[in-house]
Order: sequence, then structure tokens, then C-alpha cells
Amino acid sequence: MSTASVRSTVPTRLDRLPWSRFHWLVIIALGTAWVLDGLEIQMAASIASVLTDKDTLALTSAEVGASASVYLFGQVVGALLFGRLADRQGRRKMFILTLTLYLVFNGLAGLSLNFWMFAAFRFIAGMGIGGEYAAIHSAIDELMPARYRGRVSLAISGTYWAGAALGAVMGAFLLDPDIFGKDVGWRLSMFIGPLIGAAVWQLRKHIPESPRWLMTHGREEEAEKTVKEIEDYVRSKGGTIEHVHEDEAIEVRHYPPVTYREIASVMLKKYLRRSTLGFVLMVTQSFLYNAIFFTYGLVLADFYGIADETIPWFFIPFALGNLCGPLVLGRYFDTIGRRAMIGGTYLVSAAILAVSGYLFWIDALTAVTQTVLWCVVFFIASAAASSGYLTVSEIFPLELRSQAIAFFFAIAQFCGGVIAPWLFGMLIGDASSRTPLFIGYLLGAGLMCLGGVTAITLGVNAERKSLEDVATPLSAVKAAAAREEATGEEIMEEIQRDRDDDGKPQR
Repeated sequence: MSTASVRSTVPTRLDRLPWSRFHWLVIIALGTAWVLDGLEIQMAASIASVLTDKDTLALTSAEVGASASVYLFGQVVGALLFGRLADRQGRRKMFILTLTLYLVFNGLAGLSLNFWMFAAFRFIAGMGIGGEYAAIHSAIDELMPARYRGRVSLAISGTYWAGAALGAVMGAFLLDPDIFGKDVGWRLSMFIGPLIGAAVWQLRKHIPESPRWLMTHGREEEAEKTVKEIEDYVRSKGGTIEHVHEDEAIEVRHYPPVTYREIASVMLKKYLRRSTLGFVLMVTQSFLYNAIFFTYGLVLADFYGIADETIPWFFIPFALGNLCGPLVLGRYFDTIGRRAMIGGTYLVSAAILAVSGYLFWIDALTAVTQTVLWCVVFFIASAAASSGYLTVSEIFPLELRSQAIAFFFAIAQFCGGVIAPWLFGMLIGDASSRTPLFIGYLLGAGLMCLGGVTAITLGVNAERKSLEDVATPLSAVKAAAAREEATGEEIMEEIQRDRDDDGKPQR
């Protein structure tokens, strides 16, 4: 492994690539992580009541709730563990390993004989999905051309809701006692995700290691070979490769694995403003989403009298609205820009949520109109939430990118996945009054407003920029000769660009 510094055009060549079948392969093979998570969360919600039946696992309500919490906790552990390993060992090893964990152990969960088996298998399956988030986002951002990075990241995050919609439809079919026995249907539902995962597992074997990661880990020859193979493939399909000049190279050296102390220094000192931005965006969107997602069924049942077996059909349009938002709005995050779009989607979704909360409070809605308003809110909020993941995956140096994603994901899961559903469940109470839940909606809207203001004031103008320009790699060499070639005016312009993005110089 080389320890000397090298000049590499790898990042620029990746960013200049035209869109090709290779990029579609990356999206299909890696983007399924979100589909699987949405599917699993919805399936878990669908089978919750079934698992309490004496003909199945005969779990108590507390054990059903505990199994859901164990799965979410497994996601947090997996994100932190595999996020660190993805930065140390490479993206590719991790996205193969994490998918394998999910495939095996979610399938085993369908064969469980008691609560402890079910909880243990779900925990490990959750670790696989949590690890997917960190490794997948890193790999996708590092392989996508800069001008497409925003819309691709948002679209992939939005596919969570495609998985959730699929889970609702499959749940209605597999859990119908007239089609399958009670102890058969829920077990079959545990194999839907692994079947999808197995179909893409073979595709993932054709996804290369991130050339950017190779470049900063002393494996420049492998990085160059990988990029050349991608370029050759693009040319073979009729694509035109734009020439990259040597002066567009970045000089890097092999950088040893970052320590926790270095991570703390980078995130809490050098990039404190960016860390604040990531924290606020991730926590606020997670709170809103988990608050509504885990209690919408209670609202429909307790306030509108919708029967339990009918609720999943109200969920499908809600999920489709969430799916379409990032797909329709994603391109504007690359054209209009990050600050305007992130701030705008947070603020607009907050405003519509507050209005819908007021209409709910004065009892001016039906179950249908309430669902329509939720669809409108989350058409926009889904793009906002997805942009939170995009933000934390591109504003920190490459050497700790996966770990940064993992840290913010863990924080968001705790604040949103633990606190929000509990709080909103308390606010719903016995449905004797609409006022407490209205206050909860105003709280969610206020937090989204906070996210929007934070995005506008602290946001980073990362659109259409190379990741190395957004956050200089720790392995980058400050070549004195290269700096001397630049004029004083050019240097001042560079410093000002950094200030415009982050409020202080990056270098």
C-alpha cells in the first residue's frame, strides 16, 4: 500500500461522467436499502396484532412493542458499527455484508418459535438495515456525477415509501385469514424483503469499490483502474467522456483510519456549524415523520371511526405522496440549490401541517380530507426529510463520511423513533379532546420551521460541486507549488467561496 502523496483526477472524472446504464445499476443495486426498510416497518406494523393471537406466537402487547423497539435499536447499532467499518474497510465490503445479514436473519425471524427468538433475529436484521444506510449513502454519493447527486439521493431516500406501500398491499393479502392461516401468513410476510434483497444481491457484486475511497487509502492504482473501466463501459454504450485536465487533479496521501478523537475534532470544532445543521435537519424531520407515521392509524380509528381492517387502504395514498415528492422535487435541489430548496420544503410543509392541524382541531375534516392533507404535507416534507440525509452525507470529509451519516441517523432514530410516537400517543389519549393532538401538530410544525430557518442560515451550497470541494478530504495534501501558481486574487475568491458556504474558511 502506497504512503507517498499522489495527484489524482479520479474525483473530477467521476463528476464529469455522462448519465449511463452504470449509474442506473448503482441506483437499482444499492437503492433497495430504503425499499427494504420501508417494507419492514410497514410489515411490522401489519403483523403486530397477529402476533398476539394464541395461534401464532401469543405475544403480549408489551412484547410486540419491545420487538419493534429492538429492531430500531438494531438499526442504530448497525449504523454505528458498519458506518465505522465502511470508512475503515471500504464501502463495497459493507454493503455486501449488511445485505447478507438482513437476508439471513429476517428470514430466520419468520421461523421463530417464541418472543426471544423473534426479537434476537429482528435485532440482527435491523443491524443489517442500519448498516445499509451508512455504507449505501456513502457509496452512492461518491459514485454519482456532481450535477445529479442531489436528485439521485432524494429519489433513493423516497423509495422508502415504495417499500411501505408494498408492505401495506402484501400485508392485506398475506394476513387475510381466508387466504392463509394466521400462523402462516405472518411468517410468509417475513420473507418478502429477503426475496427482494436476494434479487439485488447478485447485482451488488458488480458494483465496484468507491474510487474516491480507494484513492484516499493508498490504493490509487485500483482507483484509476476502476474509473477507467467505468469510462470504457460508458464509451461502449455511446457516451462521450469529457476530457479532464491535469490541473484539475487533487493531491492526496494515504490517511490512517480516523480516531474518535479526530472525528470529534472535525465535527465539533472545524465543522461545528455543519454539525449543527445536520443535527437540526435530521432530528426535526425524524420527529415529524415518526410522530405521524406511528399514530396515523390511531387518529383514523379514534377520531374518524375507521375500522382497523380498512386503515391500510388509507395508508397507500399517503405512502404514494411521500414517494412522489422527492421524485418530482429532487431535480430542483441540483438546479435552484440546496439552501433554497431545503429551507423552502421544511418551511412550506410546516405551514401546511399547521393549517391541517387547525382544521383537524375545529373538526372540519373527514377521514378522506385528512388523508388528502397528509398527502400534500408529506409530498413536500418527504423531499425535506430526504434532503437531511443528503446533507449529512456530503458536507463532511470522505474519511469519516459513513460515520457521520451513522451518528446523525442514530440521533434522529432516538429523537424521532423513541420520543415522537410515545409523545403523540399520549396526546391522542382516549380521543376525548382534539386540543392536545393539535398542540402536537403545532409542535411538529414549529420544529420543521426550525429546520427550515437553520437550512437557510447554516446551509452549504453543495449543488453541482465535487464532494472534495464541499469538504476537503483529510488526506488532501496542501501542495505549496500548486498554491503558488494561483494568484492572490484567486486565493481570496476561494476563501470567500468557503465562507459563503460555511461561514468560515475550510482550508
